[in-house]
Amino acid sequence: MDDARASRMVTLTLPDGAARTYPAGVTAADVAKDISKSLAKAALAARVDGELVDLSRPIERDARLEIVTIEDDAALELIRHDLAHIMARAVQELWPDVKVTIGPVVEHGWYYDFDRAEPFTPADLELIEKRMREIIARRDPVRTEVWDRERAIRFYEENDEPYKVELVGMIPEGEPIRMYWHGDWQDLCRGPHLVHTGQVPADGFKLTHVAGAYWRGDHRNKMLQRIYGVGFRSRKDLKAYLDMLEEAARRDHRRLGREMELFHMQEEAPGMVFWHPRGWTVYRTLQDYMRRRLDAAGYKEIRTPEVVDRKLWEASGHWDKYRENMFITEIDEEHANEKRVNALKPMNCPCHVQVFNQGLKSYRDLPLRLAEFGSCHRYESSGSMHGLMRVRGFVQDDAHIFCTEDQIEQETAAFISLLGSVYRDLGFESFDIKFSTRPEVRAGSDEIWDKAEAALEAAVRKVTDDFEIDPGEGAFYGPKLDFKLTDAIGREWQCGTFQCDFVLPERLGAEYVGADDKRHRPVMLHRAILGSFERFIGILIENHAGRFPMWLAPVQAVVATITSDADDYAREVAATLRAAGLRVETDLRNEKINYKVREHSLAKTPAIIAVGRQEVENRAVAVRRLGEKGQRVMPLAEATAALAEEATPPDLRRA
Repeated sequence: MDDARASRMVTLTLPDGAARTYPAGVTAADVAKDISKSLAKAALAARVDGELVDLSRPIERDARLEIVTIEDDAALELIRHDLAHIMARAVQELWPDVKVTIGPVVEHGWYYDFDRAEPFTPADLELIEKRMREIIARRDPVRTEVWDRERAIRFYEENDEPYKVELVGMIPEGEPIRMYWHGDWQDLCRGPHLVHTGQVPADGFKLTHVAGAYWRGDHRNKMLQRIYGVGFRSRKDLKAYLDMLEEAARRDHRRLGREMELFHMQEEAPGMVFWHPRGWTVYRTLQDYMRRRLDAAGYKEIRTPEVVDRKLWEASGHWDKYRENMFITEIDEEHANEKRVNALKPMNCPCHVQVFNQGLKSYRDLPLRLAEFGSCHRYESSGSMHGLMRVRGFVQDDAHIFCTEDQIEQETAAFISLLGSVYRDLGFESFDIKFSTRPEVRAGSDEIWDKAEAALEAAVRKVTDDFEIDPGEGAFYGPKLDFKLTDAIGREWQCGTFQCDFVLPERLGAEYVGADDKRHRPVMLHRAILGSFERFIGILIENHAGRFPMWLAPVQAVVATITSDADDYAREVAATLRAAGLRVETDLRNEKINYKVREHSLAKTPAIIAVGRQEVENRAVAVRRLGEKGQRVMPLAEATAALAEEATPPDLRRA
């Protein structure tokens, strides 16, 4: 430390409010050691004024300082980041000719892309894991230096790392070029990293699989090999995650969809769903439920075209910002002697403004809630599609609320209340909220965004303070609230959304006449609860492991005969149940009852009703519920009433 720096002091404020003074250039590692030996040993990194940095980073100004340890939320990201580097180091130690590229942290772990002539095999992954543990055991120190661009490029050229040369060239002028060493192995990285490799839990990670990936995501570039890994604080946490993956595989909606004969997908229509009778029954039941809930909440249902001229998409701003995800059609217009360029709508918003614009609206008409089960199409890359969870053709439970600024608060509260009620009916007791602010690429002035963000934040705070800020993740036309569900095995799903838009009404000329007899722009609130029926049904299948609540089940009861003497009575029982509103099938096959029970249990039928000679004589039924070993013999009338009550959708039950 030079004399000028040593003579200058900085004040560091710790999380408990205590302030300590040190010479400028002090590191967080120095401070941790000054506080206690145990803290110095446990320290992984630090936050300086909220920024996560290496423990070795010099602190040159007064700041808030927090020492990060293994229990900190940031610890997992640090561990996974170091594991990415340790994996790349292991690969190059085993195969020195392999070229390294990038290795970011992702949910639950990390990946790293490699340029290698030979494909990685499962046996290779085992070798890499073994070498990684050896590197961790070495406890090699991690150090960093900031280099200028020319020096970094020259270093990577001399070491024959062409991808790193390209990456250095992409770093914006003025941004530091950080060079990290893990022992004697080097990588380009923004950081931060741990103090030494031994801080990574050696029993808390696993390499999972290899996939292909184009360099920089561009199909015109070379195909690389991407190795994925997962990492946690301990062996226990890793095992819990792997157990969850095993359970997720058991609940996979694609497998259950086939087994339960709900839907299928095929190459001739990529990303599109072929709904089978049973799956379409679930779909219609869910849609009917949502329609009733929207009707009761004051929404007016509309229907808008699926194919719309590009002029509307240009006016709305979607053509510039969403063009690559739109399906385009060209039509020869005979009378105009020109080609008309149309697009399948990727969203419903501009079309709803067109409905609003028909006829002059008054402030007395607001709020106007327009809902549509809108059929949309978006081009998703083939690699990103995943069963029902990510498709190219889908139907949104979409709606747009046109209102005044003064009505934003009440409409936000009403929507959150409706959303919570719907989620509870569908088996999800709680949800998390994220408030997403303006993205870098957006429409509208900063003044409009200031107004929209302030209005939406004030509105949600009237309902709850329990939400998380997600900077820069808003829609291009406005800030939004995203609603995340947690399923039965702990996975999060972002489904509902609520977006505050001052931009689109301006672009598309929406107006209403206010109490002052002047023209005003309405605020447009974009909202969805399920998100899309396809994806939400996939979530429901996995959440319930195919065992839908009875009101949603495609077949709610099967009447199975024990002996052929009961065939006529079985038909009568089925007719009685159908008359009570249940979806019922009969199984009169010449098979043993245990075989029938097993088969219908695998099909996830909620109620299996067995009838034999004794049931015929007593006008009774033997009811076996899915997942239960025993059965209950009941009079037919009693069983019908009980099953009909359970099969009634929850909103109608309340009514």
